[in-house]
Amino acid sequence: MLIAGFPAGAWGTNCYLVAPAAGEECVIIDPGHRAAPGVEETIAKYRLRPAAVILTHGHIDHVASVVPVCGAHGVPAYLHPDDRYMLSDVERALGARIGQPLLGELTMGEPDDLRELTDGSTLELAGLSFSVAHAPGHTEGSVTFRTPEAADIPPVLFSGDLLFAGSIGRTDLPGGDHAEILRSLARVCLPLEDSTVVLSGHGPQTTIGRERASNPFLRELAAGHGAGETPAPRRGM
Repeated sequence: MLIAGFPAGAWGTNCYLVAPAAGEECVIIDPGHRAAPGVEETIAKYRLRPAAVILTHGHIDHVASVVPVCGAHGVPAYLHPDDRYMLSDVERALGARIGQPLLGELTMGEPDDLRELTDGSTLELAGLSFSVAHAPGHTEGSVTFRTPEAADIPPVLFSGDLLFAGSIGRTDLPGGDHAEILRSLARVCLPLEDSTVVLSGHGPQTTIGRERASNPFLRELAAGHGAGETPAPRRGM
């Protein structure tokens, strides 16, 4: 499996292109702010053919390039319905104005073909399989995507802004809920194998085993205690 990722835009949001191998169809995950040039460069470098865009949640730093990317390649986008409003109402999604210079460079709205993600479903795209888990807390419609384990290849969790290396997503924006994100972490992340590779919306990759041992929030949950209200270091939105 080929996974090519790069940080994009003002918030350094990780955008990933995933394919069975170079020269094949691919899935694009979270084309955010100023991600379109990086997407095109990666497509050209690995001779990829986009099949779909899948979104971990609706914050602008993860979806700002979804319209131009989908339009350029004629592909659908997938998003949980609870975050759909964020595609066209940025300020409601953030609870604040983001500033006219930044707003003016965005192409917001819905792509022509927008499809819904549902908890527990499996996406079969570009010869790949992604298990979808609804994981609210950062936003109401946050989801994760997980690939199955294969021969000599550990499973991969695309965690969006649910789980980071050493931290978790912020919950102080509209739709955020600290208790809810802890429940999502316990339900979605803790049952996974330690070998599961975690590719987050921001920052470096990690593993479930490393986070189980060192992430203060997962450590508390694994010990059977609810993590307190200590805020996590903020990344992105």
